Amino acid sequence: MICAVALASLQAACGSGGAAAHPGPSARPTTRSPHATSAGRVHLVRVGTFDQPVYVTGAPGEPGRVFVVQRTGSIALLAGGRRAPRPFLNISSIVNTGGQEQGLLGLAFAPDYRTSGRFYIDYTTAGNDVRVAQYRRSASNPAVADPASARTVLTIDHHAFTNHNGGQLAFGPDGDLYVGVGDGGSEGDPSRNGQNTNTLLAKILRISPSANGGYTIPPGNPFAGAAGKRAEIWAYGLRNPWRFSFDRKTGELVIGDVGQDRQEEIDLAPKGRAGANYGWSVREGNLPYKPGRAPGAIPPVLVAPHSEGYCAIIGGPVVRDRSLPSLYGRYLFGDFCRPQIEAVTLSRRGASNLHATGLDVNATSGFGEDASGHVYIASLDGPVYRLAQR
Repeated sequence: MICAVALASLQAACGSGGAAAHPGPSARPTTRSPHATSAGRVHLVRVGTFDQPVYVTGAPGEPGRVFVVQRTGSIALLAGGRRAPRPFLNISSIVNTGGQEQGLLGLAFAPDYRTSGRFYIDYTTAGNDVRVAQYRRSASNPAVADPASARTVLTIDHHAFTNHNGGQLAFGPDGDLYVGVGDGGSEGDPSRNGQNTNTLLAKILRISPSANGGYTIPPGNPFAGAAGKRAEIWAYGLRNPWRFSFDRKTGELVIGDVGQDRQEEIDLAPKGRAGANYGWSVREGNLPYKPGRAPGAIPPVLVAPHSEGYCAIIGGPVVRDRSLPSLYGRYLFGDFCRPQIEAVTLSRRGASNLHATGLDVNATSGFGEDASGHVYIASLDGPVYRLAQR
């Protein structure tokens, strides 16, 4: 997951200094008391306690259902606010959780899920590779998946190290599946995968899953048909894009990329922007990191420095839940090492109005939205919360 979704020693796993995050040119980084905020009426409602939850999501057209991804290998279902007695899916027998950042990491439902029953998961295999697999909902019981329906969509060679797997899956406004993949692990991108467009590591991929496994390349992918380049790539120069999200209103892509020694970063891509280079490992955030070229590198809209206690940024959503008026239109993020949940306004000019929300979550590991746009926050310690406003 992040530089270490860690049960222990997260900062050491990230590098000698951890990870950093700071706002972009139009905003100054701030660290405020968690209660000094205009969003003070927002509060956390605990919806349950789970086994190392890392992500929360909903299925299209099913506003009463919430799915919680547990790193240990199963997906819990909340229906009408109550936890189902059986997991929606349990693949703990095939998921490798040996490394602190390994496990079942991502979940995305096909846009036509109500009719097709198809959904996709991201997990690490016994050989340390990253696998995206397709499953279907059970034909006889919509509260569980059919384990026999598994089909491999994509396997990414990640055998050398256990960390920096990425793990986020999300369907974009175009209906294609986006996959976040880390740089392959260790520290400092030793194989220089960040700027190498002939590998799937250190990238966000865009693919069109086929109905019975596998995938095709969507029109418009930036390197499709180019010799020596991978056609699956949508964006590159990313260290470990643990969590990204699409703004439900604008379609913009917001990426929380975990940093190395000095900075965490948030990147913003306009809807449909293909081939963006975010600079790793020639750059870390808005600072130089390694000698080399990063052609057209786009600076982050926000960076968060390790000197202020950040170590592994956890990207969230742009809030589009009308029941949270004080946060509407603002991007939420957290950090594994800081309990404060923060909000910021993002635009192509940078970040502004960065402030603490008044919400504290220890060991934040992921955010999520259900089909109605309600926002959730997961803690690796077990609790999952829904945001509500009095």
